[in-house]
Amino acid sequence: MKPFNADALEDLVHARARLAILAYLSTAGQADFTDLRDQVGITDGNLSLHLKKLNEAGYVAIRKKIVSNRSNTRIGLTDEGREAFYNYLDQLKRMLDAVPEKPEL
Repeated sequence: MKPFNADALEDLVHARARLAILAYLSTAGQADFTDLRDQVGITDGNLSLHLKKLNEAGYVAIRKKIVSNRSNTRIGLTDEGREAFYNYLDQLKRMLDAVPEKPEL
């Protein structure tokens, strides 16, 4: 594959908030909504929209339950999501490896 093939970078993963969500979940495995929001640094509404897109693509699984009379939402990275995230990183690495080092000025 050509190192600078922009189409190889999946747009769904490339969006910065979704990239941060997938990166965090790849390290944490799963997280509750509040923790994920705080780690990624976006609003509840923004996180909800990005999670909806990732869930529709099958990249995250969302489990909601009631704990102590409060709603609890847990988000986990699916195998498909992990694969998409690492494929994205592999292509990005190919691009970066093809770029010459920054010249001295």
